[in-house]
Parts: sequence; structure tokens; C-alpha cells
Amino acid sequence: MAFVLWRSAAAVLSLCLLHFCHSEKAPNYSFVKSAEHAPPISYYDYIIVGGGTAGCPLAATLSQKFKVLLLERGGSPYGNKNITNLAYFANTLADDSPTSASQRFVSEDGVINARARVLGGGSCLNAGFYTRASPQYVRKAGWDWRLVNESYRWVEKIVVFEPPVLQWQSALRDGLLEVGLTPFNGYSFDHIYGTKVGGTIFDMDGHRHTAADLLEYTNPGGLTVLLHARVGKIMFRHNGKQRPVAHGVVFRDPAGTKHKAYLKKGTKNEIILSAGAIGSPQLLMLSGIGPRSHLESLGIRVLVDQPNVGRGMADNPMNAIFVPSPEPVEVSLIQVVGITKFGSFVEGASGSNFASPTSGEPTSRNFGMFSPQTGQLSTVPPKQRTPEAIARAVHAMNNIEESFFRGGFILEKVAGPLSRGHLELRNRNPDDNPSVTFNYFKDPLDLQRCIKGIETIEKVVQSKAFSRFRYPYISIEALLNMTANFPTNMIPRHDNDSKSLAQYCKDTVMTIWHYHGGCQVERVVDYDYKVLGVDALRVIDGSTFNSSPGTNPQATVMMLGRYMGIRIQNERLGTHEAESKA
Repeated sequence: MAFVLWRSAAAVLSLCLLHFCHSEKAPNYSFVKSAEHAPPISYYDYIIVGGGTAGCPLAATLSQKFKVLLLERGGSPYGNKNITNLAYFANTLADDSPTSASQRFVSEDGVINARARVLGGGSCLNAGFYTRASPQYVRKAGWDWRLVNESYRWVEKIVVFEPPVLQWQSALRDGLLEVGLTPFNGYSFDHIYGTKVGGTIFDMDGHRHTAADLLEYTNPGGLTVLLHARVGKIMFRHNGKQRPVAHGVVFRDPAGTKHKAYLKKGTKNEIILSAGAIGSPQLLMLSGIGPRSHLESLGIRVLVDQPNVGRGMADNPMNAIFVPSPEPVEVSLIQVVGITKFGSFVEGASGSNFASPTSGEPTSRNFGMFSPQTGQLSTVPPKQRTPEAIARAVHAMNNIEESFFRGGFILEKVAGPLSRGHLELRNRNPDDNPSVTFNYFKDPLDLQRCIKGIETIEKVVQSKAFSRFRYPYISIEALLNMTANFPTNMIPRHDNDSKSLAQYCKDTVMTIWHYHGGCQVERVVDYDYKVLGVDALRVIDGSTFNSSPGTNPQATVMMLGRYMGIRIQNERLGTHEAESKA
């Protein structure tokens, strides 16, 4: 009996040491509230701007030892079925209202895109695929391999699941293997050549688990999360030093009331931007850190002339082929991936309706990526996408035979594109999207990778393994023409799209929402993610990446939040304890 009691006590103590004694479960976080309840002035050890894929794990980690403020410009993902339910995946992207979790923007290339505006960030909008970065990527980033692995595992304990690989995804997997994308690496998070099944942040019930769920690791007494808190600028002081020192932020609540949050006294307190590849360079520029001529043209006082802010922007171009199916297919998002040696990843998603209404709800179709509402593969040209036109298209689609849309699309994504672009402010309003140019396929090597990727998809479609899910009388050329006829972007079409794969790649390019850059390491921040030229300011998110990690970046962005939280904590406390076994 004494032994049993001892073991019970030991277990409780162990859980306490792992920070579960005072943890709270999503969505019932006591430390999350609307910004309108914030005091006019407040003080913290760390102020994190952006409660997204990196910001949530970073805040949860730092809250264990310090007083942390996390400012998120959007609302909560909880209770929003468009976010939490796999069946409604496309609805959030389709919602372009001012309160949507997805803020639409169109790049100067004419490609329709989205940035997150919700606690949990991009992990609330994506297709859920979870896979780690390659060992080569980790080495090049200069990260500690042991802490990287511990940080990945910390994330995976809460938000990652093994997907149910059903008929269509199995056929895609077998088709990839048949055309030579071998070996089969099974269910794996590792980034290795061949074909594999990756993780997913959707559980077996189709319920999405986002970076916001990682706030379960939080010390509730150490963290304050403010929703609908729109940060306009970072405040700096000099104190007789030549280098500016970040010491506070200005933000507004939903009513427009201004609040200020300051760092407490102490040389180790910091402000950390985790606002993403669009938001972080935008906020640096609004705060006076960026290219002098550009900032002065908008009347922004230049604090640091930093020409690299907003430079090095890249987006992994995606091109797809839609394959109608003679048989019903399951609704699935990305589960299987073929990792090629020529620099392209091949994936797929299926379902006659990627956002099927549940039983008892009004019959209204949203055909996901092929929907009039989402802005990508739609039946309404973007320049004609008025509410009235969309309503007419939705009505028309609801009266079309469902089997017409039955099938799936197989996509290829160019890995590590060499083509680079830039980001610039349009105005001084932090709520407005900046101007972004990605220069898709500007580098000829990117175009060659796309061509090889499309050729691989063609082989998969023609494979014996995939034969069940294609009509034998529809030629590859017809499939290319069918897909090219969808207005996937605002780029003019050409008559030879099905004859020239190079032209097809250029004309049908889309985003897969893996854009990065703008605050890159060695250009805007150092290897500790500290902003060059100022003190007490870091950037920790995908804007620091030189290339997108793995086949999907969300695993590594979440890992980076945890990883840097531990690094900052250890640096400040003078310890080397990982503390990531929680």
C-alpha cells in the first residue's frame, strides 16, 4: 500500500514538474480575453506580437518563467466550425468579411492568397499536413539537433495524429510508387526521398487541433492573451545609447481605443514579432525599420535604414491537375506526399465537396478549391467576383449534378524556389495588406521543376494503381485543358496551355500558402533572431526563413516557437536545461 501511495505521489510530482499541475485545457483558457478589457497601460517581461503558429508555442514556453503578453489581431478559433471541422475547410478561405479568420490578399503576380487573422495563425487555415524539416535544413539553420527534436515532440504530443488513408489517397500513394517515387517510407514525420504518409493536425473525428492548443502548456499566471489587439507600431527609446531600444507597443482594441504595453525595467526583457511573413516586415516598416526611401515616401520617420526588410520574399508555387472520378471518393486533405530528387513535391486532396454540410443543414455546396467563394479554382473570374456574381455562381453550382465535381486534384509544389520577390507598404494602416510580389518562375530552374512535377502527375494519373479513379477516355491533354479553364488566378491564359507544360505552369500557378522571407537570418535578424541595428527586439516566425522547411512548414514554425522559447529562457537564466519533456 505504501508503495502504491509512493508511486501515485511520484506521478503527481512528475506531472507538476512537467508543468501540467496548473495547465488549462483548450478552449477554456482563463488567460485569454478581448483587448477591450486591457488596461490603458501595462508592463511585461516579454511582449509577443502575433498569436499564430510560432507565437502560441513561444508564449506558452516563456510563460513558465516570465510575465508574457501575447497580442493577436484576430479572434478565437474555438467554436468556429469552419476552422475546427475538416468538412468545412474551404469555408474560412471563402469568407472575405472583415472579421474572417482569413484575410485575403492578391499578390502583384495576380495570384490570390490569404494570411491568417486568428489565434493559432495559419494552422487554423491550412490543409493540416504535418512533416518535419530535413536534417540538412536543420544544419543549415544552425539549430541544435537535440533541442529541435525535443521541441518537435513537444508539439506532436498535443496537435498531431495519424491520418486514415482511405481509397483515393491509397491509390495516389500506390501510383506514386508505381511511377518510381520510391521507397515507401510508411507513416513518418521525417523528410526523406520517396513516398510517405505524413501526420495531420486533424484527429480521427475530423476535428482540427491548432497552435492555439499548445497554449495548454501555459502557466496561466504567467500569460495574458489579448484578442482583437491590432498593433500599430513598436516604440523605441535611446537612453543616451546610439542603438535604439524597443520598449513597448501601441495597439487598439475592437472599439478603436488605444492601449500601450511596455517592457518592465531590465536589460533582458524583449519584444518579439511573430506576425508572420506578411505581418512582421510590415510592422518593422511601420515602426521605422526598413528601406529609407520607401519609408520616407510614406512619411514614416526612419529609425534604422534597413534595405533588407521586405526583401527575399518567396512563395512555393503550386500547380495542379483536376481528375474527375467515375467512382465516389472520400473527402481528404493532404495525407500522402511524394518527395522527388528533382525539387518538387507531389500531393493530393479528394472529395466531391471539400466542405460538405452536415446532416440537417441547408443544402448549399462549397466545392472547396473549386468554389466560387474561395478565390482559387473558381467559376467566377477574379475581376468579376462581385457578391452578386458569386451568388449567381453558387446558385448554378447547387443545381449541377454532384458527380460532375466528384474526384480530386493532384498537385505539385516547387521546393525551395529560387525566384525571389519583395514586400512594400501601401500605406500606414496596419490593418491593410501590404503590396507583395513573389516573381513566380522568374528563375528558369523553378520552371523546370514545375514541368517535371506536372509530368510526374501525368504518369500517376495514367498508372494502373490510380485507374479506378479516372475516366479512361479522358486524355491527359483534356485534363490539362479542363484545369486551365478554371480561373485559378488573374493571369491571362494562352491557347497552348495543354501543349506546353511551361506555359501551363505559368498560367495556372497558385499558392499553397507557404510564403516566407522578409526578415531573413543574416539580412534582417541574426542567428538568435535579434533584429540587426536595434536592441530588445526579435523576429521569430516564417519571415526569417530562406526557404520553406519540409513539404509543409507548420511543424517547423511551431517547433521554432518552442525552440526559441527554451533558448531565450536558458540564455536569460544562465542554464542549459532543455525542459522540453513536458
